[in-house]
Amino acid sequence: MKFRMNNQDLLEGLNTVTRALSARPAKQILDGVLIVAEDNRINLTCSDGSLSIEYTNVADVVEEGQTVLPGRLFSELIRKMPGGEVEISLTANSRTASVRCQRAKSNLAIMNAAEYPEIMGVKNRFPIKIPQKKLKEMISHVSFAIATDENRQILTGCLLEVSRSEARLVALDGFRLAMQKIFQPFELPEDKEIVKAIIPGKVINELSRILPDDEAFCSLIFDQGRMQCTFGNIRLSSVLLAGEYIDYRRILPSEFKTRAKAKRSEVSDAIDRASLMAREGKNNLIKMSFHENTLRVTSNAELGDVEEEMEADLIGDPIDIAFNSRYIVDVIRNVEGEELYMNFNSSVSPCVVMPPSGEEYIYLILPVRVFQ
Repeated sequence: MKFRMNNQDLLEGLNTVTRALSARPAKQILDGVLIVAEDNRINLTCSDGSLSIEYTNVADVVEEGQTVLPGRLFSELIRKMPGGEVEISLTANSRTASVRCQRAKSNLAIMNAAEYPEIMGVKNRFPIKIPQKKLKEMISHVSFAIATDENRQILTGCLLEVSRSEARLVALDGFRLAMQKIFQPFELPEDKEIVKAIIPGKVINELSRILPDDEAFCSLIFDQGRMQCTFGNIRLSSVLLAGEYIDYRRILPSEFKTRAKAKRSEVSDAIDRASLMAREGKNNLIKMSFHENTLRVTSNAELGDVEEEMEADLIGDPIDIAFNSRYIVDVIRNVEGEELYMNFNSSVSPCVVMPPSGEEYIYLILPVRVFQ
């Protein structure tokens, strides 16, 4: 095997695929990057056994072949090479690979490419196509609510639901729920009105990091417990989480006794400041009181306290409610628009944050019981 290609293109590919490497791989071969050179193209693959990322780009292939090089070491070596064209070739005994760029030369030990596990493909005639930028935004607006407790494994994933007219991404961790929607036509099999998939949290976060921020479409395919996402010259494959996701629709209240509206930036800034003090306290609480078109945000600790007031339009009964500062901060930071709408039934029932009109997003936060 011997090929030449632009140093930066190779580094871009390595930076992308090595995200799939595990800190503690189950097999030594999974610590490497599989390199396949053929048809004047180079294909790079890394996998941890369940998540795989592949990258393809043009290259000057002098001699076709394949090998496996230490993933992280190879990536760092290319990062520190001078700019220009890099040449990768196997030595005569095929035990090491030569890496050359201008006057820099290194040799890396190789692993047997025949031992690299096959990346299972996903076949489905109905790919779900979503603009890359929109999918990236959806993930960023819900990923904070993915559970990290492995005892509730099904909640460590994100639920993707796709009907013929909309797609929604849902995450919940037992303390808050986040849902984002996009509205567009989707092609589904004739015998299905909805497609559901539970994507592991690690996978959804890695996907968000490597998705380009543009309007080109990415193609999602789900079949037999696996998913495949293709965009540009990158393909991400993963095992899906098995089981039934929580019926989040039953969690969402259908009506509210109190509805409050305030300037989002003012509420966000006040909560950010209050959270600084809340973190110093024993219970990490932020209290919010809605009375007579005024919102008061407070937090207390042994080191001091915070109290801020701002205007708020209130429809319905006055309410005093308290939240864990971490949960309310995450939600408010992800709300877009100039105004914030919060909906309540009581000081011990969930608070639901929704847009003033439409259904692009829904956030739900469980309060902390402190008011009698």
